[in-house]
Parts: sequence; structure tokens; C-alpha cells
Amino acid sequence: MTVNIGRLGVWVTSRLIDAWSPEKLGEIAADWERAGYGAVWVGGVRGDLPTAEPVLAATDHFAYATGIVNVWTQPAEVAAAAYHRVDAAYPDRLLLGVGAGHREANAGQGYQKPYEKLVEYLDELANASKPVPAENTALAALGPKVLALAGRRTAGAHPYLTTPEHTRRAREVLGDGPLLAPEQKVVVETDPAKARAIARPTVARYLGLANYVANLRRLGFTDDDFADGGSDRLVDALVAWGDVDAIGARVRAHHDAGADHVCLQLLSEAPSPDPRLWRELGEALAG
Repeated sequence: MTVNIGRLGVWVTSRLIDAWSPEKLGEIAADWERAGYGAVWVGGVRGDLPTAEPVLAATDHFAYATGIVNVWTQPAEVAAAAYHRVDAAYPDRLLLGVGAGHREANAGQGYQKPYEKLVEYLDELANASKPVPAENTALAALGPKVLALAGRRTAGAHPYLTTPEHTRRAREVLGDGPLLAPEQKVVVETDPAKARAIARPTVARYLGLANYVANLRRLGFTDDDFADGGSDRLVDALVAWGDVDAIGARVRAHHDAGADHVCLQLLSEAPSPDPRLWRELGEALAG
């Protein structure tokens, strides 16, 4: 991989990042870079990558990663053209993460064969009028089959909604070398009841999605954990909450299990988390 994303990153939704003006986005990205983050991952981003340039123009070495471009809704030629537009201006600072999204959201688009669609999409990126280098792509991957594909065909894997135990298993599948960059949800709150109240609604949204539930079952969770928005055991496993030391311990657990990079998705009581909280976490964890 030619993109240097460091060991710690920020994960944000496209809905959040699209709400910021280019000027504000640039200011926030520069703040994140100064705090010690190496990259921002943008979830659900459009294939034409509309927020990449403001981030990269305002920073020196910071990387922009997609988590993910959806293979069902974003044509590979569009993603390839956007990759080369951004890479021409900011070489080796864009990591194109792609993935199959969710069966429930894409049921009308042939989702019954997501693995084959991923292979087809990677082929299309490789055979585009201007090919996208495999070493600057990554795959959203949870199960062993897609993890192995990520290791063979791209720079590596970007698992979402996982645990350090999943990171350990993913590293076993990938072997040494390929990138492993899990997302980790965090809540900066030391009161258990308050922290879980903030975390649970986000966790609950994923419990209606078959691919995440299947992965959680592989990790030993059961129907009891999926009831009523998620058990305390499940919420605590998927969301790191507490003070900076507690969150740092979870990040270290991922690194110790084989992660190269951990990207933090901040959850808060407010509809949109304060970007300054990421800065405070970054300064503490990257220091």
C-alpha cells in the first residue's frame, strides 16, 4: 500500500461530513491531523468523492479513505475517475475502500451474490479506462471468504462493527502484510448507564442487518444478545466507552490483536458529535 494512514484514524458518516462547508471541513481535517490522526474514513460516500479535495487541500500528509463506496450503487468507472482526479492532485493520499453494503438495502440489485459482485467490481476497477491500483484499494470485510479476497486483491480489509477478537481472527485469515483497519465506536462517558444509553441506539440499527448478525454469531453472541436493542454484553463489546484510558485500552487491544490502524467513530448524545472530542482523543491516544 502506498497510502500512509498511520495507526489511528477518524471514522465519520457522509451525512455528517457533507453538512460541513468545505472551509469548515478543511479546518476540522487540519485539526485532526495536528491531533495525531493519519486518516479520515468516510462512510457511505458517493463514488465521485465530493469531500476528498477539501480534506486533502487543508492537510499535509493526512489521508482520505472511503468506508465505503458501495459496489451496487456506485459505478466502478465513476469511482475510478474520481480516484484519478483526486490522486493527480494529491498523490498517494487516497485509499479507495469498497464494499457490498447490506442485503436489506440492496435486495433489488442482485445482492444474493455479494462475493461475486465484489470480484466483478475489483475487475472493473482494474480494467477501467484508467485502472485503480490494487494497492490503493481496500475491501469492507467481515467473514473469512471476503477477508481472504481483500488480502489477495487489495491492500487489505476494513472491518466494521467488530471486536478485538474479530481483529485477531481477521489477521489469521489475512496473514502478515495486508492492511487490517477496523472501525471502533467510542463514547466518552464514564457512567455505565449513560454510556450504554448513547451507544445502544446505534448498535440496535445493525441488529436488523443479516451480515452483521452473522458475524456477531461467529464471535459467540446469541439471540439473547440481539434482543431489545442489544444486551449490555454486546454493547460493551462493540462500543468502547469510558475515559480516555478505557478507550485507549480498546484501541491497544485491536493493535495487539493484529490491527495496523484503528479508526474511531464517535457517538454522543448530540445528533452530531463535537469534532473537538476527536481532537482530544487523538492527542491522548496518539501521544
